Amino acid sequence: MSARVLTFGEVMLRLSPPGRELLMQTPRLDMWVGGAEANVATQLARLGMDVRFASCVPDNDLGRGVVATLRGHGVDVSGIHHAGDRIGLYFVTPGAGLRATDVLYDRAGSAFAEAPVESWDWDALLDGVSRLHLSGITPALGPLPARCALAAVEAATARGVAISFDGNWRGKLWARWGGDAQAILSGIVAHVDLLFGNHRDIALLLGRDDVANDRPDSERAASEAAFAAFPRLRTIASTQRRVEHVDLHHLSARIDTRDDQVQTEAVTLAGIVDRIGGGDAFAAGVLYALERGEEIADAARTGLALAVLKHSLPGDASLFRQADIDAYLAEGFDVRR
Repeated sequence: MSARVLTFGEVMLRLSPPGRELLMQTPRLDMWVGGAEANVATQLARLGMDVRFASCVPDNDLGRGVVATLRGHGVDVSGIHHAGDRIGLYFVTPGAGLRATDVLYDRAGSAFAEAPVESWDWDALLDGVSRLHLSGITPALGPLPARCALAAVEAATARGVAISFDGNWRGKLWARWGGDAQAILSGIVAHVDLLFGNHRDIALLLGRDDVANDRPDSERAASEAAFAAFPRLRTIASTQRRVEHVDLHHLSARIDTRDDQVQTEAVTLAGIVDRIGGGDAFAAGVLYALERGEEIADAARTGLALAVLKHSLPGDASLFRQADIDAYLAEGFDVRR
């Protein structure tokens, strides 16, 4: 595929106790490469798209290992530069039954979080790029990453590059530095044509509690409010999740445009292996379909398919191919021989 996508954000290491253990219950941790934008880049590359990832990692075994992992999946890592002393970490304690999954961040002072605005050469990074993708996690890291995210979308807008943005609300990160999330995120979304977020995300962006409720018409009402507030915005994609317990969820997908909308049926997810990264898999699926010129109904189905499949895979990244999507959509759950 000829379309080139640039994703921009922090790549981290995720550490989790094995199985369903509590953190520090035994002296073992499993490790995966993680981070929302890195996850999207990885899945797009696995689907054959030309995708570049821009980030910053230290020049040590951890940083080099992350770069090697992404390169191994087919991601163009020329946009990753080496600086700083540490890579961001986060710890995930998997839930079980009625015990929720818990996340502990250890990413303050990371190489990416301390990278100055001038360290990003947008002329080089955006060269040949048709779409920039980033998320609300970057501005949640602090005032400096927030300025970097804004500089990224301003540079893309100036060059006529389409921009997609995943809200990815992270209350723990915003609370750490007390940033004005509504003002910062709204300033970024003003440049965006494709937004990943539901009615609650839009309510936060607009400061409107009236579109945050769970009435049947809330999603469309919120989308229309967002379209009115952000003239560049053309498409809004989201998932809806109903949780019965950690291992039993019901997931559906929705895409709204200014003139149309599509809502899928809910899929029941039983025996969930790992839900972390499901939203990134959905975003990658929607981007993949839309960049190929598919209709929004097909994009919603592809995004939901990858989100569902991601729940079967440990770690952050979705690693599936087109054949896996095709097999899922054909509703084939028997052994493939």
